[in-house]
Amino acid sequence: MAEASLTLEEQGEAARAFLSGLFDAFGYEATFDVELRDAETVEVRAHGDNLGLLVGPRGATLAAVQDLTRTFVQRQSEARTDRVLVDIAGYREKRTAALQRFTTGIVEEVVASGEERALEPMGAADRKVVHDTVNSLAGARTRSEGVEPRRYIVIEPVR
Repeated sequence: MAEASLTLEEQGEAARAFLSGLFDAFGYEATFDVELRDAETVEVRAHGDNLGLLVGPRGATLAAVQDLTRTFVQRQSEARTDRVLVDIAGYREKRTAALQRFTTGIVEEVVASGEERALEPMGAADRKVVHDTVNSLAGARTRSEGVEPRRYIVIEPVR
């Protein structure tokens, strides 16, 4: 039977236990870190060798593993659960850094040309990184357009 409410720490531990079992079932060895990112977010990071298959192309398998983990944690608690993030082999950190570099270059182009630029469709997590990066830079702003799964960002110069 599900607990009435799990603390964020308990949600992180439930996610870690689920991931440990999942990795074992697939024959992968990994260690896990649980970090409270903020008052409503816990992240479980898996570290180990040869975990690329669990990341998948463009993080697709990682997204599925995260969804499974969230579902498991949600079933442990009758009350609302907080945000549970999963990272495997540092993929999210590397992806965030690459998106930030890419976005900075696009902002420089947009500011220099004075013309807006539409980016390729991307998932919500990647869009958030782009929005946050542009918001930290001067001379440009963003807007999202389209409908999932083809939602995309337009970076426009501030006039």
